[in-house]
Amino acid sequence: MSNLSQKTFCLYTYGCQMNEHDSERIAGMLESHGAVQVDSVEDAEIAVFVTCCIREAADVRLMGQVASIKNIPLPEGSALAKRMVCIGGCIGQRDGDELPAKLPHVDVVFGTQNIEKLPFLLEAAMSQGGHHVEILEKSDTFSTDLPSKREHPWSAWLPITVGCNNFCTYCIVPYVRGRERSRAIEDIAAEAAGLVADGVKEITLLGQNVNSYGRDLYGEPRFADVLRAVSQTGVERLRFATSHPKDLTDEVIGLYAELDNLMPSLHLPVQSGSDRILKAMNRRYTAAHYLDLIDAVRKANPDVALSTDIIVGFPGETEEDFQATYDLVKRVGYSQVFTFIYSPREGTPAASMVDDTPRDVIQRRFDSLVDLVQENAYAHNQRFVGRTLPVLVEGSSKRDERVLVGHSPHNVTVHAPIPDGMDAASLAGTTVAVKIDTAKAWYLSGAMVRD
Repeated sequence: MSNLSQKTFCLYTYGCQMNEHDSERIAGMLESHGAVQVDSVEDAEIAVFVTCCIREAADVRLMGQVASIKNIPLPEGSALAKRMVCIGGCIGQRDGDELPAKLPHVDVVFGTQNIEKLPFLLEAAMSQGGHHVEILEKSDTFSTDLPSKREHPWSAWLPITVGCNNFCTYCIVPYVRGRERSRAIEDIAAEAAGLVADGVKEITLLGQNVNSYGRDLYGEPRFADVLRAVSQTGVERLRFATSHPKDLTDEVIGLYAELDNLMPSLHLPVQSGSDRILKAMNRRYTAAHYLDLIDAVRKANPDVALSTDIIVGFPGETEEDFQATYDLVKRVGYSQVFTFIYSPREGTPAASMVDDTPRDVIQRRFDSLVDLVQENAYAHNQRFVGRTLPVLVEGSSKRDERVLVGHSPHNVTVHAPIPDGMDAASLAGTTVAVKIDTAKAWYLSGAMVRD
């Protein structure tokens, strides 16, 4: 019997969808060894942190949370001498042996390339004590080979690549996730078919750059082939993240007009509207090329909702550079924009770039962009008023259990009162029709249309 049998564990997950997928694999793996997942650290004998190191705030938050749990008593009846603390993900990969020195009560450190070793490292820590650290520089396996415990039975992440070859100057991902590796199309399609047979209605294909899928296996990108193969499983909703502009092809864009189950939403990070800054970021496209892509997507399907990522305050950004970004955002009219103030990451080329822009100037630019983003999102959502949208229900609102929460095909949050005689539990995972009567910047609301 495993030493993990009946041991309770909780998961803290930070960062991207790939980390969320890794956490589902970790939960499935630990449960396959007999452990039991709980919601709070007070009830947990094992705490696992799946970390992100994209921004400095993630490091600070991790250190604070790990430090805060060392004095929380173990659950009543636990046979362990202390709570087991495990750190994995990108910070685990990056810092390795340094973490126990920073946080002495950490027991296990693992990386992005070897999450399958966590149960064995944990068992060693419980039986032998001490710190157990294992980091691999690369792996020949995929985490998809491990058991999974999905957060929602009707929705699934499906990684098609791991790692990244882009080396944007501000980004640590290639250093902690490794070089890009693609799974075989046949394996992806088989997993997708299995998910659909298991009742999954929405599949999101994952990769640091899904558009370059297959270059390492087939000598050329074949992401369009992946989309067609997964679409043919009959999954109700198909999405993907994240998409790099330099590799977005006309063939992939054309699928927005061809595939009925490819959802009308596209997350296409632009990062900056200034060609000078894009070059300094090593993004390898221009603002004009990016806007041409946007025009092509909207020609293929005018209903597509667009979202993006933008960094404000990249080293050397001038007022003119920022204005170019502001103008691009205004022209595109995104449904959602994830805005970030630049945070230097040690080990990246941008970290050594000199910048003397005052912090209050960067904050002013950031605030003005956030205001524009909110105006755009509000204007974008007005087009849904009066329309009836299919909404995949996720549950009830945290504020009102009699209000359902779900997402439209455009990935916009939708609220609607739950009709008498129904409840959130019975509606979760179903697709319902909602006639939209109100549109705000970040959500829509309306009423369920019943047959």
